[in-house]
Amino acid sequence: MTTAPSLKRTAFYEIHKNLGAKIVEFGGYEMPVQYSGIIDEHKRVRERVGLFDVSHMGEVEVWGRDALAFVQRVTTNDAAKLSEGRVQYSAMCYDDGGIVDDLLVYHMGDHYMLVINASNIAKDVAWLESHVFGDVRLKNRTDDISLLAVQGPRSLDTLRKLTLADLGAVEYYHFIRHKLAGTDMVISRTGYTGELGFEIYFPSDVHTSEKVWNAVMDAGKEFGIGPVGLGARDTLRLEMGFCLYGHDIDKTTNPIEAGLGWITRVDKGEFIGRQPILKTKQEGPKRKLVGFALNEKAFPRQGYPIHAGGRPAGVVTSGMFSPVLEKGIGMGYVETPLAKPGTTISICIRNSEVPATVSPIPFLSRK
Repeated sequence: MTTAPSLKRTAFYEIHKNLGAKIVEFGGYEMPVQYSGIIDEHKRVRERVGLFDVSHMGEVEVWGRDALAFVQRVTTNDAAKLSEGRVQYSAMCYDDGGIVDDLLVYHMGDHYMLVINASNIAKDVAWLESHVFGDVRLKNRTDDISLLAVQGPRSLDTLRKLTLADLGAVEYYHFIRHKLAGTDMVISRTGYTGELGFEIYFPSDVHTSEKVWNAVMDAGKEFGIGPVGLGARDTLRLEMGFCLYGHDIDKTTNPIEAGLGWITRVDKGEFIGRQPILKTKQEGPKRKLVGFALNEKAFPRQGYPIHAGGRPAGVVTSGMFSPVLEKGIGMGYVETPLAKPGTTISICIRNSEVPATVSPIPFLSRK
């Protein structure tokens, strides 16, 4: 008889429990899916500021003389364009062009840090290790690092109270190393919400982690800060049209059909998956990932069929009720001729075909 592996907990688990969070399994961790409610938390981030525990994300360091060559080989974007203090959105692909994972690449000066999805950590690390060459050393630092996301229009006002660093000077997709709440950390101008925001990386011991959490909550009190769970993280990213691995992208999807051609630099030289990706780019994809909005009051979900002209034409990959737009929105793959914004399609919900319109992504425009 085999027993199921025990779930991991972040250093903030007791805080989540004491706040009355609804805890669910996600990516092998016990994580908060909501506190006061998904819609309330969603609007808090859009209008004020929210605090997310995203310590379940994976961090893998790449060291050695061949670190850049390795990152270039295993990722689709051009890491040679990075300088110290910059971050890049990228992807890793299999030989056939299917996506291993999407990720962030940090240029840390003397090494690189790859930030990968929680549900993919074991798979990604094994895949990376299988492609090591030359003077390259990988260090899986996931269990050593706590990661908080502070997101929303008042995020800068909140964090600048806790550091002497000029956070207003940190550009989008850049980071600095500095003390915040008395703790040495990486302060990154990144996020998964489309709002002004930061992600902060620091040692994951419980004492330090709880100290930082409490300091951020105290600093943001006057701006209406509150904790935010994975539920609102998902609705926030979908309003911005950000892909979620396992939903909008996976091993069966090519970056070109997923709308990720902008992070796929086929002109940088060889990388894993380049040839099939180049072929798809040259020939044009047979299907494309699109956004859509429902024309009636209904809510799309992953796996719902998409029809056009009464026949099957695709499938929903992500769907929800948008708290800001107050209507059902989603993303899904459709046949390429149907991908033009304004095209009418139908989402099959139970026994009905609900009309929808292909919409530009993102659904919201943010400053």
